[in-house]
Amino acid sequence: MPEIKPLSEELQKIAIDELGEVSSRIDQYLEDFRSWIELQPHLKIRMDDQYLIQFLRGSKYSLEKAKQKLTYTCLIKTKFPKMFRLTNIDDKIFRKMVSAGSLLPLPIPLYGNGPRIILERFVYPITTNYNIENYVQLMCALHEVLAFDDPHAGVCGLVYIMDFTKLQKDHLAGLTITLLKFLISLKEKALAMRLRAIYLINLKPYAEQILKMGLSIMPEALKKKMIVCGKDLSSLPESLPLKYLPRDYGGENSSLDELREDHIKMWEKYREFFEMNSCFDFDEKLFMGEPICGDEVQFGAGGSFRKIEVD
Repeated sequence: MPEIKPLSEELQKIAIDELGEVSSRIDQYLEDFRSWIELQPHLKIRMDDQYLIQFLRGSKYSLEKAKQKLTYTCLIKTKFPKMFRLTNIDDKIFRKMVSAGSLLPLPIPLYGNGPRIILERFVYPITTNYNIENYVQLMCALHEVLAFDDPHAGVCGLVYIMDFTKLQKDHLAGLTITLLKFLISLKEKALAMRLRAIYLINLKPYAEQILKMGLSIMPEALKKKMIVCGKDLSSLPESLPLKYLPRDYGGENSSLDELREDHIKMWEKYREFFEMNSCFDFDEKLFMGEPICGDEVQFGAGGSFRKIEVD
């Protein structure tokens, strides 16, 4: 029997209806996936059932798509470890980022049994020791936790609420056009969960500049998931009832202080999980396929990027 966390009856129905999951065939899905991995000399990854099943679910059980996502995930962990391969949750900078409460998964999913909601606020420290790469590391580490251990995120996907109220220009320091394009591409190439919607509230003029730039390079499917709301939360669409926001926003989904404290404690459960990230390796010398990561993602190398300027 596969060692994966059981789903509730409601989530199992969603997995069947929306992802094409067939419970009786999960063992075979995993065996086929693992057999392919074992034949890839360039890949060194973790092989536990719970980790692999999410790539299958996130690909709606297309084995080819799951292979591509897993390969790309391993590549970026190897190529850009500072952003994508957290191994030590006790790292001082990482702890500072966590403690700020910039990324908070809300305990009640959308509609009570739907996607996991993540509240994103730009409140992380602004000093020479903290930059956009540290923030990306936190976001990617959170995605790993949710993919591994949150059935609502794994089956129903993610909904982001991005609140720009406290965004400062220095929060964007280090953001380049190349990095922005790369992060957008990761949604399709590496994210093991479905991204269902991104709600943007309290946009500032310089955030609007970044949004316009992002929209200009986004695929149409992702553009359709972006929903810009006004500063008045009454402008939220019916697809995001106010009750699912934190109490500080007039909702019923815990207070920001409670969410932040719970989030800080949450990471203690995953010390060993992230230590296992050290085993990931992508040996490009042994990879026989077409190049996956081109020069456009060589951040900071050879003048291949330019800084995004905001007014």
